[in-house]
Amino acid sequence: MYKIMTAGPTQVKENVRMARSLETTNPDLDVAFCEFYKETCDILQELLHSSGTAYILGGEGILGLEAACASLTEPGDRVLVLDNGIFGRGFADFVKMYGGEAVLFTSDYQHPINPADLRAFLEKDSDFKYATVVHCDTPSGILNDISELCPLLSEFGILTVVDSVAGMFGEYVNVDESKIDILCGGSQKALSAPAGLTMLWVSDKAMEAMENRKTPIASFYANILTFKTYYEDKWFPYTMPISDINGLRAALDNVKADKDILERHAKIAAATRGAVQKAGLKLYPEEGFSNTVTVIEVPEGLTDTQILSTIRDKYNVMLSGCFDVLAGKVFRIGHMGENARIEDMTITMNALDRTFADLGYPLECSMKEEFLRLMK
Repeated sequence: MYKIMTAGPTQVKENVRMARSLETTNPDLDVAFCEFYKETCDILQELLHSSGTAYILGGEGILGLEAACASLTEPGDRVLVLDNGIFGRGFADFVKMYGGEAVLFTSDYQHPINPADLRAFLEKDSDFKYATVVHCDTPSGILNDISELCPLLSEFGILTVVDSVAGMFGEYVNVDESKIDILCGGSQKALSAPAGLTMLWVSDKAMEAMENRKTPIASFYANILTFKTYYEDKWFPYTMPISDINGLRAALDNVKADKDILERHAKIAAATRGAVQKAGLKLYPEEGFSNTVTVIEVPEGLTDTQILSTIRDKYNVMLSGCFDVLAGKVFRIGHMGENARIEDMTITMNALDRTFADLGYPLECSMKEEFLRLMK
């Protein structure tokens, strides 16, 4: 078995695996499951400080991004897509798929979105139904400040859809303070449950916008409104994946018990970045680093395939490559959730030291030793 240190999915604790193996009931008919689902959604609201409603959908995290766009977008709606990364730009596809006009606010992929630049743009054009924002753009490891960007968009009367699939539980998220209307998350990142579930936090304003549409939502599976009365009706729009939700609940209990989870992510991320730079490697991006993933440029003379295959096949550590405009240019370490442990990162940094030695690329120091020094 490989040590999975990818930028999601992440390692899964034994209690989460065991929760997924529990005997199951019929989630369509058993009222006790409906109560369990509601309690689990309430925990999601509590952990991310939301006075709106949380939902769990049966589908990988991308489902949440599509569901938000499907449920809000009507033909001809102008939607502002904040684009400073591969996933940020990708929101435009969902907007166009449901008949909307995607207007891109594009900025440098090496830097977070500048709120002052966004304000200057909005002062000239703010006629948008909603805007999409990526919290942590996983391919580049860049972190956008949703606590500034979303209130700014709200000031101009624009609803906000935030992708924090790779941010939440490793970075601070406060839905209410940040005035987020739909927050999208996934089970397989810093929450450290297996892939397969989307979590959504939906504000009353977003729900009202969906209910006041002039045209029907052009989807069933990606229609958030189908969940609105599930608790009153004790009825789900489709059969819920009960074993996955059992595992999710155990993972949420782990997060609740981990009082230093955000500090742990911040410290490990800083030590990782420091070790990478001290060894003479270059980070991507230039600033605005996420605490859940470190992205490293492939050094001249090597390929990403050489690095990734050597560390995997010789040292049993699996890291992530990248795709789209960053394909072949970077590799990524996911230190999120259960990956963000000093023992796991020590193994990873030691494996990287050996990998670069095997490939004949001299580092300026041992990344393992520098990482441990910085963790003291």
